[in-house]
Amino acid sequence: MKDEFTIKPICINGRVISKVIIDPHVRKHPDVTDDMILDLVRQLDGSELRPDDVKPPYEYFVSLLFLADKQYRLVWLIEQDEIYIGVITMYRDERKK
Repeated sequence: MKDEFTIKPICINGRVISKVIIDPHVRKHPDVTDDMILDLVRQLDGSELRPDDVKPPYEYFVSLLFLADKQYRLVWLIEQDEIYIGVITMYRDERKK
């Protein structure tokens, strides 16, 4: 079952996003919490990003973000004409881009 959270609206690629849906796959990473994911999603506010892949109606992104001086990779998507970000997975990543 996917977890859904309402957030203070953020803007990504000119689109207003007010929900985050977290895929159960994220639970495979026990060191990752919902709060950590939401903090990383908030960092995307004001971003203009190119998708890493497009399979209509979805655009997929992979973002390298920092939280508490640790680097994480956030894999997420947005769906055309929707107001949510779907978080596919998030994990600690010590590699360079």
